[in-house]
Amino acid sequence: EVQLVESGGGSVQTGGSLTLSCSASGFTFGEMGWYRQGPNNVCEPVLFMNTGFTSYYGDSVKGRFTASQDNAKNTVYLHMNSLKPEDTANYYCSTAIVRTMTFPCEKYDGFGYWGQGTQVTVSS
Repeated sequence: EVQLVESGGGSVQTGGSLTLSCSASGFTFGEMGWYRQGPNNVCEPVLFMNTGFTSYYGDSVKGRFTASQDNAKNTVYLHMNSLKPEDTANYYCSTAIVRTMTFPCEKYDGFGYWGQGTQVTVSS
């Protein structure tokens, strides 16, 4: 059974850092994406990776977010620095690669496998 499980979310103050994890079972990571859905309820692509290399950064996170991959653990990580209140969202990892999104993340269920999400709250 294919499963993605995110963890590492929490509350942090502006300027702080968090690292999210996404562990996979039932398959090996190839191309994957991190997404988020904030109060506007529209899914936003954050970052895409392909075999451990980052291939895309969303404009709003460039220079602040990076990603890494641990193949032995079949886990990818989203390292978030200089966090801002507008980064507050539920963060998802997925095998879907979607660059233009206008709906909630759940509407893209058919594009790939998705985790359950982990909430990140950044307070000012």
